[in-house]
Amino acid sequence: MKFNKIAFILSGAALLVTSQSCKKYLDTNPDNRTEINTVEKVAQLVATAYPTADYLTFAEAASDNTEEKSPGVGSLNQEFDVPYYWQDLPGTGTNSSGNYWNGCYEAIAAANQALESIEQGNFGNAVLPYKGEALVARAYAHFMLAVFFAKPYEKGGSNNSPGIPYVTTSEIVALKQYARGTVQETYDKIEKDLLEGLPLLSPSAYSVPKYHFTPAAANAFASRFYTFKADWEKVIKYSTLTAPGGDFINSMRPVSTTLNVMSNPDHQQNYTKSNQRTALLLGNCYSTHHYQTSPRHGFGVKMALMFTGANITGKLLTNKVYQWSAGNYGTLKYSGYFFYTGPGIGFPYLVMPLLTADESLMNRAEAYVQLGQFDLALKDINDFLSVRVLAFNPASNGVTLDKLKEFYGIADPKEGLIKVILDSKKAEFLEEGIRWMDIVRHRLTVKHNVFNGPTEAWIELKPEDPRRLFQLPNEVKLAGIELNPR
Repeated sequence: MKFNKIAFILSGAALLVTSQSCKKYLDTNPDNRTEINTVEKVAQLVATAYPTADYLTFAEAASDNTEEKSPGVGSLNQEFDVPYYWQDLPGTGTNSSGNYWNGCYEAIAAANQALESIEQGNFGNAVLPYKGEALVARAYAHFMLAVFFAKPYEKGGSNNSPGIPYVTTSEIVALKQYARGTVQETYDKIEKDLLEGLPLLSPSAYSVPKYHFTPAAANAFASRFYTFKADWEKVIKYSTLTAPGGDFINSMRPVSTTLNVMSNPDHQQNYTKSNQRTALLLGNCYSTHHYQTSPRHGFGVKMALMFTGANITGKLLTNKVYQWSAGNYGTLKYSGYFFYTGPGIGFPYLVMPLLTADESLMNRAEAYVQLGQFDLALKDINDFLSVRVLAFNPASNGVTLDKLKEFYGIADPKEGLIKVILDSKKAEFLEEGIRWMDIVRHRLTVKHNVFNGPTEAWIELKPEDPRRLFQLPNEVKLAGIELNPR
């Protein structure tokens, strides 16, 4: 199916107009679209309204889930090395933040085209689940752009710093100009689309629902969104709706049971399969991350201590951790795939877990903490850990306020509870990009080790450092969009 994706500028395509033929092309309105005249065509179009680029590589590299390995260990790769030093990776190559920017706006373009086709068509109620999906998908792509390219929302703050261009119409003119608006405006528009789309969704509209915004996946997205807005009552509401009947134990990843007894190859093959309960929303993302088993800046000995060292339960986490070679580790969460576009050519990709019940549960635990409901927070935390620790015994392994004070040396129970939530998520969502979101929300300072020969030193990324905002593709300046400060 062919459709107009989005402004050439926002998607970073066809930007260098150097020949007469290109000039003629850009003088023509880019409106060569297939007519969307059936519900089935709408559904096919909305299925493409999800980013096909990954944020995994740059988000993990910039976070404290990455380390510089010992001298001589690992190989250099700019996709990992440049964001590790919080520098801007030029271009829009695979695994880059610029490529993710493009992928999100291409997804937004598909959502917009679907919504306009629905508005113009006479499809009846049968099209409503796909209208809801398009609205929520548009909200999701804009939200993820805001996470990486704009300052975080501050509850009670002015939120008047630059947001990201919120695009709600298809492109019918060349070289359209855009404005970033403010963070407040961006979040208001995300919320509007999300709340309008969510009631329209259906759990039975798809043959493979894990790749679509079902009600469960949309509630998980709402749970994440409202943690960024610090609207804790809504976090509890939408998190609870994520799991059928509120049963998170049987909705989360079976880390210490089913997955634990699998062989390493089977674990890698099955972790993100759509028939596993490992995610509520999966994404096919163009990426070479899974081929990089020994990057100089990545998952090494220091990070492995999260799984081999002591934690508050008194037992080790049972996550699969594989050593590819000396000092080079992996989580065995991703298996590489290849989409062939011709004989021997095509695109490498991986299946990413974009939203999970596991994350929603911990969002709810954090909301309970913020509202002073510590007992409820402890229950959620222990439920989360119970499926990650082999033979978990609530009496001896469960987290309590006294254990928090002893283990962390923190007297304030609220601070201790937030600490264990963030630590648990840091380990469990390693190599998924979630840690960067917590760093942003909680204004955490990131520390990276660096080696100069045998000498190890540390560098820091503090909360107000402008490099915490990833840089927009340089080409967007042609659309009147200002880049992030440096």
